[in-house]
Amino acid sequence: MFRRIFSSLRTEPLKNTGSVARDLLASERTFLAWARSGLGFIALGVALEKVEAFASISPQLLQLENSNTKIAAAVLVGSGSLCVAHGTHSYFSTMKLLQQGLFRPNIVGVSLMAATCVGVAFTGTLLVLENEGGRRAKRLEQSRRD
Repeated sequence: MFRRIFSSLRTEPLKNTGSVARDLLASERTFLAWARSGLGFIALGVALEKVEAFASISPQLLQLENSNTKIAAAVLVGSGSLCVAHGTHSYFSTMKLLQQGLFRPNIVGVSLMAATCVGVAFTGTLLVLENEGGRRAKRLEQSRRD
């Protein structure tokens, strides 16, 4: 059973004319970098969701009231999934082009990844500042009561 599956995934060997082997290996490393970045986003989203779940058990410990961590976690997991999907698509399209002796720079993918990173950093900063502002307001209200 596994032999049939692996035999259907096996490709024919390519002639190593020029720099085909080196270019394909570089493309594989690029795919692994996209996958690693995507998995990092996914792991951060899952960790953020776990912190939210822990905060619901003991809200006084983490003081995360009315937080938007579920939205942030979903955005991180979605961004990571798109990153892995883009890396996979880019790898296979680059492999086809290299077999034809062509190459297309990955301008769209790099631009989207940069925009995603900036968006995640900006949103994370806003969430931290919002949470800190809520803590200050709560402390001020508590000090007025005392």
